[in-house]
Amino acid sequence: MNGMSRIQDFESLKIIADKRKQAILRLLMAGPETLSSLGKILGDHPAQVRYHLMQLEKVGLVELAYTRQRRGYVEKFYRATARAFFFQGAILPRYSQSDREPLVFLGSHDLALEMLVQEQEQVLAFPVGSLEGLVALRQGSAQLAGCHLLDVQTGEFNLPFVHHFFPDREITLITLAYREQGLLVAPGNPRQVRALEDLAQKNVTTVLRNPGSGTRVWFDRQLNRLGLSPQALHILGNQAQTHTAVAKAVREGKADAGIGLRAAAAEAGLDFVPLFQERYDLIIPNDNLDRPDLLVLLEKLHSGAFRKQIQALEGYETSHTGDRIEAG
Repeated sequence: MNGMSRIQDFESLKIIADKRKQAILRLLMAGPETLSSLGKILGDHPAQVRYHLMQLEKVGLVELAYTRQRRGYVEKFYRATARAFFFQGAILPRYSQSDREPLVFLGSHDLALEMLVQEQEQVLAFPVGSLEGLVALRQGSAQLAGCHLLDVQTGEFNLPFVHHFFPDREITLITLAYREQGLLVAPGNPRQVRALEDLAQKNVTTVLRNPGSGTRVWFDRQLNRLGLSPQALHILGNQAQTHTAVAKAVREGKADAGIGLRAAAAEAGLDFVPLFQERYDLIIPNDNLDRPDLLVLLEKLHSGAFRKQIQALEGYETSHTGDRIEAG
């Protein structure tokens, strides 16, 4: 039995979409069972179980584990072919003028990136966080990712994480911009939040970014460094997927503070307490570098007009925009 198996083909996905087949598969992931024992657990006739079981066996999700002689007949024990199954996929639009599927970006939210992909019909961009973006790129669910992860051991942004996720592939990092993050607070800073420690005040509600986002990774690490437990903070129940959502929660009075971009604070008319500057990179497997849709994006990235657009965002710095770093 494998430790984990990824389900990619449509036939297998169709099979496990059936709740009864999925229930059988989950039982067989826990340990071998016979048709009779499965029928008793599920409350189904063995003949009905056999039908579903054979369908699972046909697509390679279930196998015969062993047989046992019992009272004059042979009992067959079946098991799953893996201890866990992972499946991920997307239904993407098809454009009549091109046979190529859209370029999918999954990664950290960024205001300059939103401008970069604007009006690019064949680019789909979704903010899922830096770590999730790298995972999606590794799994082939995206062709482009974006992250701003600091390795505390080396003081280097992104490159150590790329080496960890892609030891066997050639990857290029292209810097989008340097940007400033800090505490987003209401105008006038009525709660007097001046540092991370102030978030532990009883009258301060904090909105957090989603786990796996570069901002959340930084925040959790800083809490640990300060000896603060997340339980010591009053946390807003809804986590923010984007910097814009952090600003919105503070502007609407749902939270008193949150970690986010200076640019997001400025757009929402909020006050800002600076904490750190970071580098945001686009992460691209080298075998995707010749895609026409990606080349269009990179051409725009290197243009003077786009650089001026980025410079209009407060807290953004563009002296290294377009710089390339080869990860191997």
